[in-house]
Amino acid sequence: MAIRPTPGRSLVTRRALIDIVHAATLGSYGVTGFAGGRIGRLLDRLGVAHPGIEIRHDDGLVVELDLTVALGVPVAEVARQVDSAVRYAVHRALGREVTRLVIHVDGLHVPPGGALPSAPASLPMRVRSRDLADSGTDVA
Repeated sequence: MAIRPTPGRSLVTRRALIDIVHAATLGSYGVTGFAGGRIGRLLDRLGVAHPGIEIRHDDGLVVELDLTVALGVPVAEVARQVDSAVRYAVHRALGREVTRLVIHVDGLHVPPGGALPSAPASLPMRVRSRDLADSGTDVA
């Protein structure tokens, strides 16, 4: 016996969409948190605001993220991981595509004790102006 789908529509709250993006972002390689400072973290815990995540419905779904990244990881690779994870999570949960995803890296997270890792010899010492643009991810 086949079950016919019932026509209708479903609504997803802004909070649910933020939770999907939040979980996908924090589960990505190299992400240590969202930017926003102490006041932003307090507002997030109270459920009043979500610093570091902005979602708009202009001409499609636009997501803007302000992140902090672990010191010593390639920022472009972190951005690619976040891009892929957020787009997949939103598509899987809602069946919608993210039209535009902008990722701002607002800081680096230094581990407790302030020990800075030494740079591996195989990494280039200079970052060219086109390196991030050529990576294919919208990183600001």
